[in-house]
Amino acid sequence: MSPVTLRAVRENPTVRDYLARTDRCMVSMGYTEHGERHARIVAEWARAILVRLGRRGREAELAAIAGYLHDIGNLVNRENHALTGSAIARDILDRMGMPPGEVADVMSAIGHHQEENGEPMSGISAALILADKIDVHRGRVRKSNQMDFDTHDRVNFAARRSVVRVSPKRRAIRYELRIDTRLSKVMEYFEIFMSRMVIARRAAAFLGCTLEIVINDTRIL
Repeated sequence: MSPVTLRAVRENPTVRDYLARTDRCMVSMGYTEHGERHARIVAEWARAILVRLGRRGREAELAAIAGYLHDIGNLVNRENHALTGSAIARDILDRMGMPPGEVADVMSAIGHHQEENGEPMSGISAALILADKIDVHRGRVRKSNQMDFDTHDRVNFAARRSVVRVSPKRRAIRYELRIDTRLSKVMEYFEIFMSRMVIARRAAAFLGCTLEIVINDTRIL
């Protein structure tokens, strides 16, 4: 049997339905986008981080799969969604024929991606954490009236660009953000994302790298 790929996961009807309904649940609760767009971006960045660090092949593919499925637990409930998502991913990947060892690696990465109680457990896990925490962008805001924005909405709406750059030579992983400070102050970003940056630093260290944060061309960390 051929290995399960990210493409196969993306085309899986169950995954498509679950992600669409996950996003609808999050919208109804007033959260930013957690659907196919976020899943795709996290998957692409998780793979790219490992590839640029020379960790190619199956490990990078599994990181992409974990990235694509990491938020699917929000379909059940926002609380403990990493643990719920890990179980949902197990059922889907088992049915797709993925070997138990690979399923376990994906489950562990998804189960440990949240800043509240997560920890980088593997290269797959570390790449997922780093890819997830950088996705800040106005495209994730679903509210149409800025008067209804909370701080998360305001910071995301102010973010014009957010990318990850990896320097294998310097062993550095850099978050680069462009924030419209007319809409949100840089300090607001750190007020709501500080815990995310803490786990991202641990993830970078797990991969033998330092984490750098550059906002509006100024290095903050």
